[in-house]
Amino acid sequence: MSSAIAQNSATSPNNADLKARCNQLISIYDYYGAGRSENSDGARNHARIGAGVDCQEGRYAQGVAAMETLLKQKHFDVPPPVTGVAEQPSR
Repeated sequence: MSSAIAQNSATSPNNADLKARCNQLISIYDYYGAGRSENSDGARNHARIGAGVDCQEGRYAQGVAAMETLLKQKHFDVPPPVTGVAEQPSR
């Protein structure tokens, strides 16, 4: 049974990972999603505001899901989560 728990904890993100992912997605949206045009909702977007509140309140999974959905709706490529593990360069 302990091997199942160890395996599950190795594959599921912890709160620190989810918090970092939430911050990553919000930062990307704030940088690229806010424009100078009057049609830009940028940081005033209600989904973005709600995701920010979720992340501040510790509901990281909900915040990440909301930001991934928002980025997809705005036709952004959602970046992969940062793993902290060095990867081999692609050839």
